[in-house]
Amino acid sequence: MIPEEHALRQLFHQTVSECYSEHLGLHDSEVTSYIADLLTEFCVVENLYLIRDAEGNPVREVGQMLAASDPIHGTAPSFDAERKVRKHIGDYALFSTGMYPEAVQRAKFAGDATFLEMVRTGKESYYIVSQFNLFEYQNEAAFFGKLAEEFESYMYGLTKVRGELDRMGAPVHLM
Repeated sequence: MIPEEHALRQLFHQTVSECYSEHLGLHDSEVTSYIADLLTEFCVVENLYLIRDAEGNPVREVGQMLAASDPIHGTAPSFDAERKVRKHIGDYALFSTGMYPEAVQRAKFAGDATFLEMVRTGKESYYIVSQFNLFEYQNEAAFFGKLAEEFESYMYGLTKVRGELDRMGAPVHLM
């Protein structure tokens, strides 16, 4: 985990907050902090491809990620594991469609999801996470419901963040 005081985390927090405020009229620090932290953590490639297959290799295709999230027909060993993988899929989809939409379009030619499938999968994954609304997940459930409901807006905000980072000359090309 990249420390709170790290300059990169601070840059992402400031840029996300400013872009979401200016372009979306959004002044929700919970959302902007979550998205800024997501950008920071995904700078570490191992965090971007957190899900592993049976051999321990990173899973890079959304279809395989979805199989890994299924506790009944897939490889998730529990419903807790399903929630964790679905949260990651939502994060991955939001990051990919917002920061690198052109890479999502190229990925289709490699057999992965189309852009619209990726958006649908991200929204659906956040919605599923929001349905884990008991016990230790009760306080987070509504937040993930908001991420699902406003997915396209937050995705658009990330395109503005990328534009601002590009304008600053920041090296953000990870995919």
